[in-house]
Amino acid sequence: MKHLDRLGTGIGWRPEIAAAVERLPGLDWVEVVAENVCPGHLPESLGRLRDRGVTVVPHGVSLGLGGAERPDPRRLADLAERAEALGAPLVTEHIAFVRAGGALTASPALEAGHLLPVPRTRDALDVLCENVRIAQDSLPVPLALENIAALISWPGEEMTEGRFLAELVERTGVRLLIDVANLHTNRVNRGEDPLRALDELPVEAIAYVHVAGGVERDGVWHDTHAHPVPRPVLDILAELCSRTDPPGVLLERDDDFPPAEELAAELDAIRAVLAASPLRTPGRRAPGASADRPDLIRGTAGENAPNEAHEANEAHEQKDPNAPGAAGAAGAAGAAGAPNGADEPDPADRAGAADQAGAADAPAEGSAAHQPASPAAATAPGRAPDVTAREGLGLAQAALLSALVAGTPAPEGFDARRLRVQTRALATKRADVVARVAPELPRILGTGYRTAYLDYAMTRPMRGGYRRDALDFAEHLLIAGRPEDPVARRRLSHWWQDRAAPRPPRRATRFVRAARAALVRR
Repeated sequence: MKHLDRLGTGIGWRPEIAAAVERLPGLDWVEVVAENVCPGHLPESLGRLRDRGVTVVPHGVSLGLGGAERPDPRRLADLAERAEALGAPLVTEHIAFVRAGGALTASPALEAGHLLPVPRTRDALDVLCENVRIAQDSLPVPLALENIAALISWPGEEMTEGRFLAELVERTGVRLLIDVANLHTNRVNRGEDPLRALDELPVEAIAYVHVAGGVERDGVWHDTHAHPVPRPVLDILAELCSRTDPPGVLLERDDDFPPAEELAAELDAIRAVLAASPLRTPGRRAPGASADRPDLIRGTAGENAPNEAHEANEAHEQKDPNAPGAAGAAGAAGAAGAPNGADEPDPADRAGAADQAGAADAPAEGSAAHQPASPAAATAPGRAPDVTAREGLGLAQAALLSALVAGTPAPEGFDARRLRVQTRALATKRADVVARVAPELPRILGTGYRTAYLDYAMTRPMRGGYRRDALDFAEHLLIAGRPEDPVARRRLSHWWQDRAAPRPPRRATRFVRAARAALVRR
């Protein structure tokens, strides 16, 4: 596997903290959400960082390589375009599915708006490997894939996470983006041992590492990226660094942004872990979990792990001949609505998310960006998935997603309580994102926005991204004669009409409406 250049220590670039990121001392690189930047209109902040020699890596969230369908060529082309515009040495995505249904399963297309886990089965691995090879062939730079956090476990899984990732690398030559916060999340939520995962990983394939914070509520760990990095996550990072010296480590923060000084302190804490690694300080004894971190003892899930997580972990060791799929899944999926669009962030928002900036330089000829993404892929062992494998995976994923976003019954073998927790988490995320892309809605509805939106989202899937979802929510309220306040209902109606019409209202119409609204508020 070709060596990747060292990245160093970095942070996730977000518009809300762009100025703070530029001021952070010792920053080597940043990661940007690929769907939130436009190649022709890169944010000025990213341009200034690149001029200083700071590497920028695009991180995709909407390919859904773990889904049953082959990757969308348009999405792959978009990701490739961003890699070239940013002069990136690699691009990253997730081992997850984000949509299901559609032509493959003859059921309504469903969007999750979230990263959902792939079943760790042989058939799912076959599908994933072929999808990864398709992506590698379409990208101008190497691809690295991230392990995700999950609240739920698939019944009938056949491999541990570490073994699943190891076989994926062996068969495709893909790089890994290891999120140690996600390993901690899966330890609490699913009873999985992070040390066993690290032992089974092909550490030479690691491109870089994610570190992030979260919060525990009612025995469930939520990977929020909105809280400080906790000690257990740094401990897992230390364990990883006792096995390999990762080329890069990145701090993720996506919400509830702290002052720049706090971000700098978290980066310093990460640097301290890296500096203490026995691989960087010869003669030091590698940290042993049994001696220093009893809560990381191999095979121990920890006292906060719920009982059902232990039971699910034990079930992983058994091969279930009746794994989720076929019967019942089509009916469950067919009962759902028919969304069709993008995962969060909404690709329709790309232009609005970017500032004006100069054109980016393409990667130089002969650089790592122009090396083959997966030299071992052509000869790697494995089998191509047959149509039955894709159809079976598609039916299973459609049934699960339908239960999560459309209120259909839980598929057999899943923990119904955990599915309800996941459903609420998805609806809450949708509410937060809709409030960001359509900030007028919380202003119009006031304190009733969140309750109204969550009631709406629990049984109504997205149809076409978050902007479309905001319009559908407003239409739903208006059809129901809500909100009850006539002034608020009139404002909501005008907001919806301005955006749902075939073309925006003329300037005179907007002026009259604004004048009426001002008079009403007097």
